[in-house]
Amino acid sequence: MSDVEPVGIVLVSHSAAVAAAVAELAQGLSGAGAGVPVAPAGGTEDGGLGTSAELISAAAASVDRGSGVAILVDLGSAVLTVKALLAEGDELPADSRLVDAPFVEGAVAAVVTASTGADLAAVAAAASEAYAYRKQ
Repeated sequence: MSDVEPVGIVLVSHSAAVAAAVAELAQGLSGAGAGVPVAPAGGTEDGGLGTSAELISAAAASVDRGSGVAILVDLGSAVLTVKALLAEGDELPADSRLVDAPFVEGAVAAVVTASTGADLAAVAAAASEAYAYRKQ
């Protein structure tokens, strides 16, 4: 592993339980991914279903190690919330990227790739490539 800090991963879901479970699954399945900073950002501040710009911003700040932050989302308004935060320009760490990827498979691929010391572009590409995983 290089001396470069790993890319951080934020998992945005409408459900706090789903975001936390996918974070746990991705870290558990990745093996070497234990050193990758992963943060769930699920639900609303009051524990309800939905998305929260504040929770997403806090999660991104918590995983930022200076190598970029890959943000994976589950559904529509999560995409819109992250896009709005990126447009604001100062709500997320520099070099944060919304990644177009399947939520579960993409999260696993992102954590595994980040654990190798790969840069943000490689982590985003690996997560996006998870769309090609066939189950039949």
